[in-house]
Amino acid sequence: MSWKLLEPAVGERVYAVIGEPGDDAVELLGQFARAEELTAAQLTAVGAFSTATVGWFDREAKDYRRIEVGEQCEVLSLLGDIALGPDGPAVHLHAVLGLADGQVRGGHLLAGEVWPTLEVIVREAPGYLRKTQRPDIGLALVDLEVSRGGNR
Repeated sequence: MSWKLLEPAVGERVYAVIGEPGDDAVELLGQFARAEELTAAQLTAVGAFSTATVGWFDREAKDYRRIEVGEQCEVLSLLGDIALGPDGPAVHLHAVLGLADGQVRGGHLLAGEVWPTLEVIVREAPGYLRKTQRPDIGLALVDLEVSRGGNR
C-alpha cells in the first residue's frame, strides 16, 4: 500500500491510496485511517480483486451472511466512510463486484485481495463522526448526537 496527500487543505485533506497485489482492501484502508488519524471521511475506489468476500446483514442473526467471490472480479463500485469507533477510526465499505460473465455480487465488503490494483480517493471531512454500538441492531452506527462538525 502507498498513499499520497493530494490536497492538504486545513480540515479537508484529500488522499490517493493505492493497494498493491496481495493487500487486503479492508485491512489496508483501516491501517491508512489509523495512520492518518482520520475522524470523518468518505471514500470511493476502482480496481480489482483476485478473491473477495461481501456480506449481507441478517437482521435476525445480527451478523453478516458471507458471500464468497472465489474468482477474479472487477471493483465496479466501492463506496464507504470512515468514522470513530470504539477502537479508533472504523472503515465501512460497500462494494459492487463484476464477474467474468457479467454477473455482479455486492454488499458490505468484508475482505478483498487486491489484484492488480485498488485506487482509492479519500476525502476527509472537517470534524468527526462517532459510531455508537446499537445492541438492538447488532452494529455500531454513526450517531449524530455525539458527532461534531467543524475543524478538529
